[in-house]
Amino acid sequence: MTTSEPPLKIDDCLARTTAGGFPRIAMVSTHGYVAAQPPLGKADTGGQVVYVLELARKLADMGYEVDIWTRQFEGQPEVDVMGDRVRVLRVPCGGPEFIPKEYLYRTLKEWTHKVLAIVRKHDLTYAFINSHYWDAGYASQLLAEALAMPHVHTPHSLGSWKQSQMLADYPGHADEFERRYNFKERIHHERLIYAECDLVIATTPVQTDLLVSDYGVQRNRVRMIPPGYDDNRFFPVSAATRQVARERLGFKGPTVLALGRLARNKGYDLLIRSFAVVTKRVPDARLRIAAGGMELGGREQKLMDELTMLVAELGLGEQVIFDQFIPAADLPDWYRAADCFVLCSRYEPFGMTAVESMACGTPTVVTCHGGLWRTVVYGVHALVTDPFDAEDMGITIAKVLTLRGLDYMLRTRAPRRARASFTWTGIAQQLLGAAENRGLRGLNSPDFAQGEEGAFLDFL
Repeated sequence: MTTSEPPLKIDDCLARTTAGGFPRIAMVSTHGYVAAQPPLGKADTGGQVVYVLELARKLADMGYEVDIWTRQFEGQPEVDVMGDRVRVLRVPCGGPEFIPKEYLYRTLKEWTHKVLAIVRKHDLTYAFINSHYWDAGYASQLLAEALAMPHVHTPHSLGSWKQSQMLADYPGHADEFERRYNFKERIHHERLIYAECDLVIATTPVQTDLLVSDYGVQRNRVRMIPPGYDDNRFFPVSAATRQVARERLGFKGPTVLALGRLARNKGYDLLIRSFAVVTKRVPDARLRIAAGGMELGGREQKLMDELTMLVAELGLGEQVIFDQFIPAADLPDWYRAADCFVLCSRYEPFGMTAVESMACGTPTVVTCHGGLWRTVVYGVHALVTDPFDAEDMGITIAKVLTLRGLDYMLRTRAPRRARASFTWTGIAQQLLGAAENRGLRGLNSPDFAQGEEGAFLDFL
């Protein structure tokens, strides 16, 4: 009879691995469920978590040790070991409960104090700190100044853009949005982070422009690097292999797929309304929506109930199927089995699911309210639509399902575009290159200079 080993502690983990001699990078992503096997679809746990984990793996492949620092809550273990040179390190703050990302910053000075104590105790030095989203950017700037280490920040989305999009789409709801999304505080801290960090990584051309115009960031302090995908998992297959996947997953007839976190900005309600237009042109079409995690929280369940009611109201009960959470191992076959994938978001900084779909050779329709559409050629790599125009989106989807020449073009050209521009290896290389071009200390040698710690800690 075997007994399971006790959970690994941070101190033990760092004591075992600090003598490796590899240069180090700190990744900081404080919100959501960051884990070696993340529960994708749970609150605040989606594409950004995938981005952080995959980027960390590739940086490790390039000769770095990577520590992913995040918040510990709900009884999570202190450490997840992801490989020889990648680990997730969890530090608690703000109590044991989940805290939405919009308000997590209120507890992050406590988190920063604890991380600093661990870093000093183990004499850790990082080539640079790479933070993700504004909550982690807030904490990482405190860390970077206290430890005299460079800070590279990746916003993933911008508060000013999200606020303007939502107010344009829902005029008269400014007070409600402020309570829910805390835009005033977010945008204030974003401005400080972008002004003080060493380099800002935009993920789309739109973000690059907005960082300059809305936030006043000098263009030479911004580098555009798109998110990536795992080309070892997401790739096209033969028609016969695709048919096997369709049969295994129960796909029948022309099938449209949408998947991701269950959130209002993802636009599933807009897609359902547009699908009523699709069925008039393709009566045997089916829409499959896999939204949310393995368990739905209260807010998510409310949204799911609203979507279910909308389907009934439009008389689409036979055409629309709500699927459960898709395990990561099955995700590529879900893309391949679909005849069309739709990124229908009201607002989408980039859209990694769309890139994964393109990489699998599935014809893809993307929202014009985001960043991805500026990196693809319409009709060659993907189609672009306005999800707020049900007629436009419905006709666009119907074209994919009915025009064989268009289907062939998208299936053959989109994977080439994805592989040429969006693999994680290329993204990691671009990040290191951008950091080197900014002259960040420590990138070219494992022997890092120890920064002096000033009176900044008193400010915390």
